[in-house]
Amino acid sequence: MRRKPWLGVAVAASALAATPRTSGAQDETALAKASQNPIGNLTSFPLQFNYNSGGALGSRTSFLLNVQPVMPLSLDKRWLLISRTIVPYTSVPIADGTRVTGIADIQQQLYFTLKNPGKFVWGLGPIFSVPSATNDVVRTGQWALGPTAVMLVSPGRWVIGALANNLWRIAGVNNGPDVNQFLVQPFINFNIPKGWAIVTAPIITANWSAAEDERWTLPVGIGLSKISAIGRQPVSLGAQYYHNAKRPSTAGSDQFRFQFTLLYPITSR
Repeated sequence: MRRKPWLGVAVAASALAATPRTSGAQDETALAKASQNPIGNLTSFPLQFNYNSGGALGSRTSFLLNVQPVMPLSLDKRWLLISRTIVPYTSVPIADGTRVTGIADIQQQLYFTLKNPGKFVWGLGPIFSVPSATNDVVRTGQWALGPTAVMLVSPGRWVIGALANNLWRIAGVNNGPDVNQFLVQPFINFNIPKGWAIVTAPIITANWSAAEDERWTLPVGIGLSKISAIGRQPVSLGAQYYHNAKRPSTAGSDQFRFQFTLLYPITSR
């Protein structure tokens, strides 16, 4: 099972909709755009809930919770190091009607980026995967390493960009084929008044170790995001739906993604 990185900040939970700590439409939009930038100078704590069903899963549902703390670290007056850790908790249905639950392999992503970028924002660094899985269904037993990159622009109300990486096995005991996984996530956010945004952020993956007709997962979908607050704590709330137009024969056809993110704006550098 491929872990899904944080991106595509999201969505609509009207029960928590309140006035954000930031005031005015301009501040609201600025916070929304900062939250949509995966390498922005913004500390955040996303919880991403993914439910997959249909296709090979039928009426069963697989569940993936990604706990994804993101922290910018100042290196000097010019450079930031963005640290993103992804801890995936999985619950997978198996043939006899039972479920297997536990942690999948943990990822660590690091991005070097400019503190004061121009119109074009970029970040580049390594991605590591640690064989930490406690769920035997998704256990690889392998250490993996590769490059990861983000690029984006944010003209007007838009935040448009992409994140891409590839992981290769470098050590460990094989629990199946060698890890050789590609991921690209284009993201488009159109910000509208009162902290809302229309969002699409499909996570396109390829498992190069699989047979040619089983490699690609290509989702298509859309969702909404909302900047809100709980008391004085800014949060981002989101919901998205994706249909896998192309997928391996063992994969689900539909995904519902919900995200709750605590935001900690940095007011000075």
